[in-house]
Amino acid sequence: MTRRIVRDCPSNTQPPKTPRTNRYIQQTRTLTQTSALLLLILLLLFLADSRYRVLPNSIHSHFPSHHAGTVITDLQLQYCSTANPFSTCRLDPEKWHRVEKDLYLGTGWLTTAWLHVQRRKEEELVAEDRVVVDVRVSRLDPGVGEKGQDSEKWEARAGGIWILRSSKRHDSDSEKVVTAVDILFGADAVDPRPNWSLSSTALQLDNGDLAPRLSVRHGQPHLPKPTQPHVKKDGRFKILQLADLHLSTGTGSCREAIGVNNKPSTSCEADPRTLEFIETILDSEKPDLVILSGDQVEGPAAPDTQTAIFKALAPLIERGIPYAAIFGNHDDESSKSLSRAQQMSLMQTLPFSLSEPGPDSVDGVGNYYIEVLAPSQAQHSALTIYMLDSHALTPDEKKYKGYDWIKPSQIEWFSATAQSLKKQHAKYSHIHLDMAFLHIPLPELGKEDYLKVQGGRWREPVTAPQYNSRFYDALVEEGIVAVGFGHDHVNDYCGLHRSFDPKSESYGHRGPWMCYAGASGFGGYAGYGGFHRRVRVWELDTNAGRLMTWKRVECCSEQERGEQVDRVVLVEGGSVVSGE
Repeated sequence: MTRRIVRDCPSNTQPPKTPRTNRYIQQTRTLTQTSALLLLILLLLFLADSRYRVLPNSIHSHFPSHHAGTVITDLQLQYCSTANPFSTCRLDPEKWHRVEKDLYLGTGWLTTAWLHVQRRKEEELVAEDRVVVDVRVSRLDPGVGEKGQDSEKWEARAGGIWILRSSKRHDSDSEKVVTAVDILFGADAVDPRPNWSLSSTALQLDNGDLAPRLSVRHGQPHLPKPTQPHVKKDGRFKILQLADLHLSTGTGSCREAIGVNNKPSTSCEADPRTLEFIETILDSEKPDLVILSGDQVEGPAAPDTQTAIFKALAPLIERGIPYAAIFGNHDDESSKSLSRAQQMSLMQTLPFSLSEPGPDSVDGVGNYYIEVLAPSQAQHSALTIYMLDSHALTPDEKKYKGYDWIKPSQIEWFSATAQSLKKQHAKYSHIHLDMAFLHIPLPELGKEDYLKVQGGRWREPVTAPQYNSRFYDALVEEGIVAVGFGHDHVNDYCGLHRSFDPKSESYGHRGPWMCYAGASGFGGYAGYGGFHRRVRVWELDTNAGRLMTWKRVECCSEQERGEQVDRVVLVEGGSVVSGE
């Protein structure tokens, strides 16, 4: 008999590998190893290029460490004199860029001075180029006078400027390379821009108290993104209105300031005192938003508008508080001032700014709105704030003396915008409110016989436009509950105008409330019997549909110092409180 022999085989035994399978595995392993090697090589090249720039410029310029703008390769100060026909105020424009600020700000009798910078795109640098990595203003060589600089070769330039340049290829991409230079003026100048540093020493020029100072940006510019304001979790939102700061170039001189024991101040620097007051209020009130309602700048006293604007905004930027601005009649009053458009453009480059120029088709600069969102994740608007440019002096002095008025294009824009937002605002689960801010008051705020006044004093005549363009009617029609003004420094009351209600066919005080902020700046007037500078605070309580307001005063009686002054409830349950 023949026996069958059965051999036991494990159940998981794999079929034998074919030559094709072996080739596939080998190719996969080779590809993985090659990819890993390439990644390692690229990483090493990137690290080497970031330090030594070993790659060609065509490749290097696409790396993230590359400076997309320009780097500074030299600085030069150029003097010129109207008495010398051979002097020139501008170096070769093919090689030099001039910073368009006369270092004498037009005060030199025969002399002007201009800072020039030589700059190149980082990818266009050649081997012999040297980039500026540091700048000093000093009478002495920093290599001699500063600790740790004895091995550095500083180069002298006119005006006490010293520059340190490097030919190391990787320095053009480092955070220490100088990528921009600017000039600010005054002993109290500040530069709140990220990556900018302001020299503590003024340039060595014979130009009195102007004290021009170099401000230098190192490394890649950081462009801040606007911050969307939100109501806090408790349903509250606080606005600080700063009206009429009247800041200048330099420390400025106080006008009609009150000191200790309510006596006139005999020695007072306007801007430092104004900003000290503002910083105190910011730290005590801790607002969620700051509205600058015009005349941030005292036109003729601020020949360098940029310096004044930076001083106004620095306390807000330092504290991370969002802010929005409109303009007054003094902001661009001087022929040397930046235009409204230039000022707005400057503000838009700064951190925490919500300021916008508005549509080109609408008269003025600064017609826009801000949505304050609810604390929920639904992102519904709880408060809309309309900002409008009230312009400056009248365009028709013979017929309508004084100040300009809100134009038809602005009224059309406001009404159309308000109507377009109503459907979206209706989705908010609480009561949505609308406010507005202008600098120059509306004519209705000066009609004493038709006005209910509370929460402050009427100390001076209302300098509203003589021509009434009926913007107030549009505010009523769109349900605006409150409007904040500046301009008339020593008025700080809230007024409710008596207007006709077509529904009831009768007159009544229906709103909006119109409130002066009072002036906060010591560079502006404050007459009429002595006036303490002040600011207005607005607080929204979304849970109750309530809007309250009060003021904070720089110095006053012992009972009022540091307290909330003239606290008033303007809106309750979404409706204007008229007391009728």
